[in-house]
Amino acid sequence: MSEPDGRTWRDQQRQAVLAHAAADARRREAEHAEAAKIVAWFVAEANRRGLRPTRLVARSYDGRGWYRTGLSGWYVDQARSRAVDVDGRFHLLTVPGGLRARLFGAQTEPSPAPLIVGEGGRDGESIPLRTLLARRLDAGSDG
Repeated sequence: MSEPDGRTWRDQQRQAVLAHAAADARRREAEHAEAAKIVAWFVAEANRRGLRPTRLVARSYDGRGWYRTGLSGWYVDQARSRAVDVDGRFHLLTVPGGLRARLFGAQTEPSPAPLIVGEGGRDGESIPLRTLLARRLDAGSDG
């Protein structure tokens, strides 16, 4: 393969990789936008049904401790590892923990909600976000 042809092939490969990455980013952004609409629907419906938000706590990565977060919202799974706060943001409630978190509370950053919760997890259990949130609504304030 001559040098000009090699450069052309490399350029084509580079362009294909960039196009694939851009398409993947657009797909993820569309999924996050759809999931944000579902989460907003959940918050509106929870408020309409009178579901009381609760103070949210986060669990340490090693599972040994619980930490205050300063957030209020609704746990959406039985493990209490995922929640939606009253402002409609999705949170994964696992934190590094430690003495500072024990004394002052843990900081959790909202994360984009997935359309399929648990997808790619090792346990093989996944559920569509809308189904998970609908189940939480159906559980009422006891959920």
